Amino acid sequence: MKIGVFDSGYGGLTILEKIRERLLEYDYLYLGDNARAPYGTRSFEVIYEYTLQAVRWLESQGCRLIILACNTASAKALRTIQQRNINPDRLRVLGVIRPTVEAVPLLTKTGHVGILATPATVSSESYVLELNKLSHCLTVTQQACPMWVPLIEAGEHLSAGADYFVDKYLHELLAKDPQIDTLILGCTHYPLLLEKIEQRLANDISTICQGAIVADSLADYLRRHTDIADDLSTSGTCRFVTTESATKFRDSASLFLSSPISVEHIELPD
Repeated sequence: MKIGVFDSGYGGLTILEKIRERLLEYDYLYLGDNARAPYGTRSFEVIYEYTLQAVRWLESQGCRLIILACNTASAKALRTIQQRNINPDRLRVLGVIRPTVEAVPLLTKTGHVGILATPATVSSESYVLELNKLSHCLTVTQQACPMWVPLIEAGEHLSAGADYFVDKYLHELLAKDPQIDTLILGCTHYPLLLEKIEQRLANDISTICQGAIVADSLADYLRRHTDIADDLSTSGTCRFVTTESATKFRDSASLFLSSPISVEHIELPD
């Protein structure tokens, strides 16, 4: 049985790479629904439907555990899928939001937290809800960044155009709350903009990227759920599939991964 990793596009590769650095022995299957990306501006109903189709396909391919390495899918679809659509004795589906927010209390000194995310993740208020579960003393401010994912997937994240939109969204966020000292990058694409983001932040503002956090959380989960860990195969393989062009995915994946990959095209059933 494999570990499935799903994202609407390429960003989940930043999660997968950190997971494999931490847990290389397991077999992985990465699915990018690039033909229908981005999810960030779609409705709840569409995101839920697309994510469920991906989960069903990964399950059909022998995945015992699936990571929604997509903040939008985690925010909009995870809870409903967990409650309505899966048998937890056969399949577990986990997201990236909960482990991310658990890192916040260790970093913030002012209690003021900023969220940079897609419009869908922001509108779901999933980060706000999860952070409020941890502490009612936190002040959480969100900023939607609708242009960041298209820029990254177009390979323009190093351009002057990207500078403009990084400046724009950071300025809008910090204008809402100048006391923010901890900033969550609430989309798995955003680490590719990390250098630009940190260049524009004061030294007393910490940024949280999700890859290493999710990897550590998964390792802890498998330690606590030995029944699942024992079901997972350990040949160290990783298969990559996409709903769009395999060639385009392979070429674009080089932005996110440190080594070349082979990719297959698949169709997701309705």
